[in-house]
Amino acid sequence: IDMLNAQDCLYHVNLQGLDKGETVNSLTMIDVISRALNPYSQFEEFMKLAEQPEMRFVISNTTEAGIAFDPSCKLEDAPASSYPGKLTQLLYHRYKTFQGDMSKGLIIFPCELIFLNGHKLKETIYQYIELWNLGDDFKQWFEKACGVYATLVDRIVPGFPRKDIAAIKEKLQYDDNMVVQAEIFHLWVIEAPQEVAAEFPADKAGLNVLFVPSEAPYHERKVTLLNGPHTVLSPVAYLSGINIVRDACQHPVVGKFIHKVMFEELMETLNLPKAELEKFAHDVLERFNNPFVDHQVTSIMLNSFPKYQTRDLPGLKTYLERKGKLPEGLVLGLAAIITYYKGGVRADGAEIVPNDAQEIMDLLKQLWATGDTAKVTEGVLGATFIWGEDLNLIPGLAEAVKKNLDSIQEKGMLETVKAIL
Repeated sequence: IDMLNAQDCLYHVNLQGLDKGETVNSLTMIDVISRALNPYSQFEEFMKLAEQPEMRFVISNTTEAGIAFDPSCKLEDAPASSYPGKLTQLLYHRYKTFQGDMSKGLIIFPCELIFLNGHKLKETIYQYIELWNLGDDFKQWFEKACGVYATLVDRIVPGFPRKDIAAIKEKLQYDDNMVVQAEIFHLWVIEAPQEVAAEFPADKAGLNVLFVPSEAPYHERKVTLLNGPHTVLSPVAYLSGINIVRDACQHPVVGKFIHKVMFEELMETLNLPKAELEKFAHDVLERFNNPFVDHQVTSIMLNSFPKYQTRDLPGLKTYLERKGKLPEGLVLGLAAIITYYKGGVRADGAEIVPNDAQEIMDLLKQLWATGDTAKVTEGVLGATFIWGEDLNLIPGLAEAVKKNLDSIQEKGMLETVKAIL
């Protein structure tokens, strides 16, 4: 936030890739941000946003872990620690400022990659209204004056282009320390009525924004065949000495693993036409192989456990139900995540630095300290605060995960992957 403000909230987006077979490499200055606020150090200014009569839209992306109810949050916190808590504080202040004026409601687009994110965010706000005793009048205002809509975003955004930054700065003739690199492809699906589309005509600006009656089919396809493979390929690749998604796809062993997970496992769990799924999966692989985008696998691994829970676990269960056996690639992917969270260093000396909720980090540290892969497996699978259930109850899963953990420790990641191909 400080760095963005130091640049007067100006930064560039570098889009690189193939568009209809043509190479695109564009650099666009983003000049529409007026200021960036840190609610932890600028709480009063953050709350004053609610007092702006023209304020209308709230857009968020706080990752899968972000839309969650934290009962320890209080209305008088400055700010509440959770994102839905902060949003409820903001909404309540707006309600009071404008004395319940029905024309001062907000339209809220959560972009967190959880199914029906709008419904989940709305439910969480209701929980805070109840916890903080904010009253029926405010609840009615939120219900009728505000709209919280489910959305799906799809664009691979590796972030800061470390490799190309010197050339970019040379081209610009000044320092931009906030350049964001992304692929050309983009899609934003918003489950909202046409009156919302009329207020937010992003599709009229030449952007691939769809207003639809249901985002479910788009969500399931994208989360299963793009994010699902991303989540399991990242630890497998990193522990095999590979740092970039493209290199993982082109690797003789890890590339086959990715193909197996996508085409033989996850695709088998979806109900859309096979030809449509295969085309989408091939398009995804083309995006993973983008020669211009160095997508670091470590950047995908933030909050890996919640990601696996939303992106891969449903497929693992459906596959088991349909085929009567566990999907080997998805099981190995889970074992790879658990191994990554052991930390340490790779064979080439590169650090292994997991990053997740403190509760998860503490659990893994404690379990790996036992040195017993059976205890590690049982402890992780039994962590209901991660999974919402005890995964030890899935037939054969604990045994399969332990077997993979042992193999990774004894033979290394690549040999373990080879055994399932």
